[in-house]
Amino acid sequence: MHTPSSFLNGQWVTGTGTPLTLLDPTTGDSIGQVHDEGLDLAGALSYGRTVGGPTLRSMTFAERGLILKGWGRAIHTARDELLDLARIDSGNTRSDGKFDIDGAAGTLSYYAYVGKTLGDVRVLAEGEPEPLTRSSARMVGHHYNVPRHGIAVHLNAFNFPAWGLCEKAACAILAGVPVLAKPAVETSLVAARIVELWHEQGLIPDGVLQLLVGEPRDLLDHLEGQDCVAFTGSGNTGRVIRTHPRVLALGIPVNVEADSLNAAVLGPDVEPGSDTFIMAVADISRDMTQKAGQKCTAVRRIVVPEAHAEAMVEALGERLADLKAGDPADRAFRVGPLATAKQHQDILAGIAALEDAHERVWGDPSARPDTGYFVAPQLFLAKGGENAALVHKSEVFGPVATVIPYDGTSESAQRIVAAGGGGLVCSIYSNDLKWARPTITGLMPWHGRIVWGSKKVHDQSIGPGTVLPNFVHGGPGAAGGGEELGGERGLSFYWQRVALQGDRGLIERLMR
Repeated sequence: MHTPSSFLNGQWVTGTGTPLTLLDPTTGDSIGQVHDEGLDLAGALSYGRTVGGPTLRSMTFAERGLILKGWGRAIHTARDELLDLARIDSGNTRSDGKFDIDGAAGTLSYYAYVGKTLGDVRVLAEGEPEPLTRSSARMVGHHYNVPRHGIAVHLNAFNFPAWGLCEKAACAILAGVPVLAKPAVETSLVAARIVELWHEQGLIPDGVLQLLVGEPRDLLDHLEGQDCVAFTGSGNTGRVIRTHPRVLALGIPVNVEADSLNAAVLGPDVEPGSDTFIMAVADISRDMTQKAGQKCTAVRRIVVPEAHAEAMVEALGERLADLKAGDPADRAFRVGPLATAKQHQDILAGIAALEDAHERVWGDPSARPDTGYFVAPQLFLAKGGENAALVHKSEVFGPVATVIPYDGTSESAQRIVAAGGGGLVCSIYSNDLKWARPTITGLMPWHGRIVWGSKKVHDQSIGPGTVLPNFVHGGPGAAGGGEELGGERGLSFYWQRVALQGDRGLIERLMR
């Protein structure tokens, strides 16, 4: 029986009150409990500000990067243990567990390298000093980025307990801001064990990182003006955080990364059976089923020329037939269970709504174990383009996607994709520059990332659903309007940009 604790105020603490039960998503059996009442959350935030903040700000970027380097190595060393936890904690197959845990270690290593590159300085200058007057070169202005004197509260999603913890923490720590991270309770075992490993190995300077295992309760009531909040999850919860009285009163920065109805668009020039068509099928089937479809970057809408819709359904069906749902401990099964009972209920309700509005064209809903939170991969067909309202507004957060035929014009493809209200990623498959140019440029304002597949890279795809630390992750509108990662860009959320004006020589000496 697992009883993960919180790491607050420099020590491991267990709360009181009625326990929250942790369940194995494969069997539905109890695997642990969390006690989260009576924790000193106000004290934890203060501890981070007063102890962790000064510690980080006294370090150079290179020194902060060494913290991240040690964290990444610790995860890699404990990889097998963490993969076993991910199976019972989240229902991950071994492959899905690697996607989360190796992604966490890799992101930490990447930002450790960024810290090494930025070197032995504590704040980051932007560009060069600019003269303020024509008559004197001495009176200048120069922009600097300095870490906020608060704490970063990270509210992470259930689907990536390792990567979600590490990708946010890497940017904040390297920027010089301490962190209090709160993983989703239901899948908290992996995140708690990672922080335990770091603490056991002496890799967490006092106050630099804290972990809350449990509900946030009154956490946001204790925010101060120099703090910030980064959240990953539903758009509705993001709006609640953004409109919290404390956030509004103090103007506290909030970054929201919400799930989105990501689209894959097949160009009219792509013939069934061609290299580009096969690439699209491989990408879509992978992103539909990886992590049992529980990815914010998963393909939900498949926009295909009318003439090729039947061929796309057939090709995807052949791929999905090999991706059966079952016990993640058995390598014969490629799709594990959904992570929680609530997710299972929500997805079944979403599928029922799709069944009422559209036609299921592939998949047997009963092709799954009788116990556990399983959903078999399924494809639906929605006619009506941008007017098929349900598929553009309602996300089924599992191994389910909808094929949407269109007339092959760039304008039609753009309208259908834009009907989703903004996305994290969109993939375009075409070898026709005349069609791709208006389509891609027209969809750029609606997305944080666009992946262009073509015959020249047909055998090199890592899939549009893979988030890399050197490229931004986030998107406008329904995707939350936030932005994370992207190399040095990921640090900017935790900084205050200051225009410092004065004598050039004195400024250079001051900020050296």
